[in-house]
Amino acid sequence: MFKKIGYIITASFMLFGACQNRPIKDNQEQPRQSQSVLPEVSIIQETYTTQRDESNNVDSPALWHGDDGLDWLLATAKEGNLVIVYNAATGEEITRFGKLGSGMGELSRPNGIAVIDDYAVIVERDNHRIQIFSLPDLTSLGVFGSSELRFPYGLTIDKHEGKYHLYVTDNYESAEGETPPADSLGQRVHKFEFIVENNQVAANHIKAFGETSGEGVLYKVESILSDRSHNRLLIADEHEEHRNVKIYNLDGNFTGQIISHKYFFYEPEGIVVWECKTDSSGYYLMVDQGKINNTFQVFDRKTLEYIGGFAGEITRNTDGIAITQKAFGDFNYGAFYPVHNDGNLTAIAWEDIAKTLDLKYDCK
Repeated sequence: MFKKIGYIITASFMLFGACQNRPIKDNQEQPRQSQSVLPEVSIIQETYTTQRDESNNVDSPALWHGDDGLDWLLATAKEGNLVIVYNAATGEEITRFGKLGSGMGELSRPNGIAVIDDYAVIVERDNHRIQIFSLPDLTSLGVFGSSELRFPYGLTIDKHEGKYHLYVTDNYESAEGETPPADSLGQRVHKFEFIVENNQVAANHIKAFGETSGEGVLYKVESILSDRSHNRLLIADEHEEHRNVKIYNLDGNFTGQIISHKYFFYEPEGIVVWECKTDSSGYYLMVDQGKINNTFQVFDRKTLEYIGGFAGEITRNTDGIAITQKAFGDFNYGAFYPVHNDGNLTAIAWEDIAKTLDLKYDCK
């Protein structure tokens, strides 16, 4: 593992300049729409990187804080058909679980992952299902969704009134492998409810939804975030003609709100929330996935107003992201974890992000 001590710098795109702008040069990747204007972002050096292995095709991370000082960073490996577990404080690998197959405990192209209480909830694209593992023993407790899901990718979960409420994006395609017409996109998101009793999972499919006309149509979906305090589902639409984040409510209705493509020059990807539960304030962090210019955009949680962007010194081509507000290890105010170019994860201290963008350090 390669480890650094984090500090903040500002630089041009090539990291050797002195100004804060990251302009696009003629020989670099270009935004898909000419009217996009790249905003200024600050470069923040990563605290550490995990061991790199591109063959696994790392996609999405999640965090678990257990008893006895266990702080885990879990990451799905799509090509490896497994989940890698790291020490979230240091980036050292702890273990791996899963293997290719369709049985209990087996995985086929695991993509999205979320952790809630002592459960890891994993989307398997090629098994068309959800699988739940207990933590820290990594035992499979059950699977569901194969009757409803076709090409699932991302998920978001919370607990409300004693049940877990799970939303899963379904990026099904036409027989030709293309995005279906809008009138066929009414099942882009599925809602499930489940409970875990006696180490067994009982789940119900509640509904599938998605607009089939107008601005709320979800053309190409993966990342999704639920925010019950504001009755929101934030759903990234990666389609090259849209590249925005559409906001639905928790009942599956489009609200009319859209976070514009002008903040996403390449592809909107992972979405997380930094939250203060006492007053529902905080920030949404979203990926603008670029192989060269890879940016993390920050928005006010209450108003959706744009605050600013930052980038890692080395982190590129980010799919999923995770965040924790817990103080542990060398992270006095938690940390932010993006995937780096399909092969590993990096860690950026929240203290460094907050200092750079003049954000809250904590909710006190």
